[in-house]
Amino acid sequence: MSVDVKYWTEAHATGEGRNGTAGLADGKLTVTMTSPVELGGSGKGHNPEELFATGYAACFLGAMRFAASSEKLGTVPADAKVKAHVGIGPRSDGGFGLAVKLVVSLPGVDRDIAEKIVERGHFICPYSNATKGNISVETELA
Repeated sequence: MSVDVKYWTEAHATGEGRNGTAGLADGKLTVTMTSPVELGGSGKGHNPEELFATGYAACFLGAMRFAASSEKLGTVPADAKVKAHVGIGPRSDGGFGLAVKLVVSLPGVDRDIAEKIVERGHFICPYSNATKGNISVETELA
């Protein structure tokens, strides 16, 4: 599969990785990185899983809007929400792995249509495509 890249971004991390700073090369975003308490850190900063969850939620909502519009499935309401839960833990074969649960709220949309919008959102969303077959992604339609 090839990708016709239309946009690149650049980020950097310094320090000890999960304990340091990370940000965009253009300086528009810098965050203090700290491991969560559950992984032995202080929890006083942010961690990669939080950033991944934020990106996935925003991207998936946009993908659903694109799918609904371009495929004439209806309208995603202005008060639609995607909550992305991202978990990290040890893998059975060593190292660490991620798990994702997306909770989608499409108020006022018929359930059959909402399910189709969610399905097509996964097809369009680059986060869903990147994770497919690599990590567990559960989707719940609230």
